[in-house]
Amino acid sequence: MESTIEQPCPVCSSDAGLTMIARTSEIPYFGEHTQLTILCDACGWKHTDFIPAEGTKPGACTMLIDSPGHMTARVVRSPSCTVRLVELDLEVKPGVSSTGYISNVEGVFNRFEDAISMLQRQAMSEHEGSQAAAECAALLNEMARIKAGQSSVELVLLDPMGHSQILHEDAVSRELREEEMEVLSTGPSVPVFDAGDLA
Repeated sequence: MESTIEQPCPVCSSDAGLTMIARTSEIPYFGEHTQLTILCDACGWKHTDFIPAEGTKPGACTMLIDSPGHMTARVVRSPSCTVRLVELDLEVKPGVSSTGYISNVEGVFNRFEDAISMLQRQAMSEHEGSQAAAECAALLNEMARIKAGQSSVELVLLDPMGHSQILHEDAVSRELREEEMEVLSTGPSVPVFDAGDLA
């Protein structure tokens, strides 16, 4: 379903209205979800979220990635989710342009690798042979070892909205603790809709 929302764009403040696209589908082992995408035709801003049909609680989902087979595990990440690779000391927090996605563990790794490679190129162009470039190379090497099953890392999803999940029998889910909730970002602020708006 596509409709126009009479709200100004949160990025460029255009009053032309936002386009909302809502699509409901069944995600295997995770249940029915509505994928909600909001677009601004004026500046190209886009925000995607996944809203479960059933009520959720703030949650954490963890999985030890220790075999090549884990790379295919499905990952549902909402814009309010913080993603961590614990032993590598890597973390992505939701920002103002954060968006949701459905991928697999390998896709999550690829996103980290793309960011690390960009930082490595920047470090090499600014300070050839710098310590930062060497650290990036070491991280990329360790991630390749994990993908090949030669090392391991704990993948953690922390979602105050409870919309994120790792869909695998080895994944462990739990509710977020209060002290975790206090320090987690909830992601971008977007227009709020009533349930009736999606009908």
